[in-house]
Amino acid sequence: MSTTTKTQQISNKEDRYIQDQFGLLMDSCARSMEQEDLDLVRRAFDHAYRRHDGVQRKSGEPYIIHPIAVARIVYEEIGLEAESVASALLHDVVEDTPSTINEIKEEFGERIGVIIDGLTKIAEVFDREKSLQAENFRKILMTLTDDVRVIIIKLADRLHNMRTLDSLPPNKQIKISGETIYFYAPLAHRLGLYSIKNELEDLSLKYRHPATYQEIQDQLEATKKERKKEIEEFTAPIHKKLQGNGIDYHIIAKPKTIYSLWNIMQQENITFQELDDILNIRIVIHPTNEKPEKAQCWDVYSLLTDIYVPKPERIRDWISSPKSNGYEALHVTVMGPKGHWMEVQIRTKRMDEFAKKGFAARWKYKNQNERNDELDKWLSKIKEHLDSPKPDTLEFLDEFRLNLFASEIFVFTPKGDTKTLPQNATALDFAYEVHTEVGNKAIGAKVNHQLVPLSHELQNGDQVEILTSENQKIQQEWLNYARTAKAKAAITNAIKAETKNRIYKGKSELKKELSKRGLKPNSNLLRKLIEAYEVTSKEELYSKIGSGIISLEGIDKIIKKHSRSKFIRYWGLQLSRTAQKTLPKQGDSPGKPKNQFDYKSPFIIREDVDENQLPYQVASCCHPIPGDDVVGYKDPKSDVIIVRKAKCPNAIKLMSSQGQYIVPAQWTTHKFLSFLAKLSIKGIDRIGIAKDVTSLISNELNANIRKISFESYDGVFNGYIELYVHNVSDLNNLILNISKIKGVDSVKRFEDV
Repeated sequence: MSTTTKTQQISNKEDRYIQDQFGLLMDSCARSMEQEDLDLVRRAFDHAYRRHDGVQRKSGEPYIIHPIAVARIVYEEIGLEAESVASALLHDVVEDTPSTINEIKEEFGERIGVIIDGLTKIAEVFDREKSLQAENFRKILMTLTDDVRVIIIKLADRLHNMRTLDSLPPNKQIKISGETIYFYAPLAHRLGLYSIKNELEDLSLKYRHPATYQEIQDQLEATKKERKKEIEEFTAPIHKKLQGNGIDYHIIAKPKTIYSLWNIMQQENITFQELDDILNIRIVIHPTNEKPEKAQCWDVYSLLTDIYVPKPERIRDWISSPKSNGYEALHVTVMGPKGHWMEVQIRTKRMDEFAKKGFAARWKYKNQNERNDELDKWLSKIKEHLDSPKPDTLEFLDEFRLNLFASEIFVFTPKGDTKTLPQNATALDFAYEVHTEVGNKAIGAKVNHQLVPLSHELQNGDQVEILTSENQKIQQEWLNYARTAKAKAAITNAIKAETKNRIYKGKSELKKELSKRGLKPNSNLLRKLIEAYEVTSKEELYSKIGSGIISLEGIDKIIKKHSRSKFIRYWGLQLSRTAQKTLPKQGDSPGKPKNQFDYKSPFIIREDVDENQLPYQVASCCHPIPGDDVVGYKDPKSDVIIVRKAKCPNAIKLMSSQGQYIVPAQWTTHKFLSFLAKLSIKGIDRIGIAKDVTSLISNELNANIRKISFESYDGVFNGYIELYVHNVSDLNNLILNISKIKGVDSVKRFEDV
């Protein structure tokens, strides 16, 4: 068979595969779209197919398969309309092919052109190798405020990329999954796209902690039969009760996502076997027109609590006050038949669809040109936040996540108006939420008619009144307890303005004093003044003069003070320059240019020093030890590899924001070097328990203790130990031996993260 014939056969096979995949999309669309919409989708596919013809993805499949997959997510999993499906098919043509925005607008209309333009701008700001992703995220968010569909399609694009991440090398997998958990999953959550958010979290965990992910997946599979039996026992009386009351419903019962289970295990420092609440049980009502949806949900709640005892503090009413992303449901935790707490979510079919598809579901229930009030409020907050971004892009992104992705509380003004703030917001944040001038003049607050300081943390439902004074001055310490970006920006701007005024005043005063002596400010004179007044810069000098901290009464002595000779200064300068030329730069190694570090190959963490390898440091934030799942961060300033646990929040942040400096890392066997580990111990108190523990560690296991503390109350003790071990295996052996001591109930590694 000739080469030409083989190539033709491969081409025909690929074409059939592409047409089959597009056929699946068209079959889905045909269920609800009019012929005009179907024609639009077909034209978009034909255009994208022509432009991407002959191009392949890293996996080897034709590139057009990716836009088709994104379009299916947009329609089948999110539920957007024909314009969005067409935009998903076209989302890469302007970036990757000769197509232009004007061409797209002429062929497909202005609105699709605007969406493609937004998606192209997002793609253009991403330097996949080097760029600081925080600034890119900011640009992405700026496009969100134009048309929210841009960001929804971008999320669908990210989801398909995560689903096909196997074809990329490990360093790219770590970088992309870090971005996903740090930014895209929270954004999906904020837009109410819970199904997308859950899958992004799970896939991110799969690539960041593959062994942990697989372990939890295996545990879920091993307990599947037991879980099924527990669900049947729990739901049987519920079925009987609801059917007996003529309620049309269905129950969905499945385990929580792998990521959410892992997150609980990390937060509570427990194993899978110790998890108490694995199931996610949902009662979805098919409501009638006889009563409001809210009343029907509460009817089901009443019937459920007739069967099982509820936990009062775990009732969440998101029906009366929906979340700002549109989520509505009634959550209640009840005691199950086997003595386990079980959370049940009660919602209508409409609420359930909103919970899965977020704001996108509103296209089904509302006119396309209408916008949800809560979404508009959120988008206006984004615009407000983007108007005055921080110069430090990482700080900007941190504050953005804090304020716009965080859990929220609702508080009231004295007149009963509602203000939405992030959880842990303070009275000072509330003051700035009311108005910038109210914040600037705030001296205290009354919360529920009780006087509190501005640092007081607010709770859901608080009524807040701000007390002000015209004599109040902005204080630097306010930044310590301001939580919202709006408050921090206002305080920072006020401090900068005041500092600028002091600098200007101080500069004028100094210039005036020098002119009296026939002098003008110059670099040599300013250096003398900086040394004499013990400040670090001329700006600090001017500021302290302007604020009256520095008096210029003794300036004559400083001016007359004998300076070093020009000869010494000259040779000192030459010596300094010579030293700079001869000293090697830190991180350089013979035979290998500094910028040719291999980020794809794992960084080997050796016990012995390798002169051909960059030095490394173990991060103090999470204290990894040999055997932990770790990643390396190549510090661009010092060329030192900083080793962190892969689950460390700082590592996740760096994967997202500076992924180009992340490298896979592997431990070698360590027999001589020791690493710091922390243990927490609980048990029944008795005389000599602390002695038994310390003797075992020091004498029998020969481990060096750095710090130890024990406290006892009501017959129960809590202990905390910091000690040095060689690796995870030694630590696990130590934990096993301590747990055998009489009276010890649990021994766990204490995770700072």
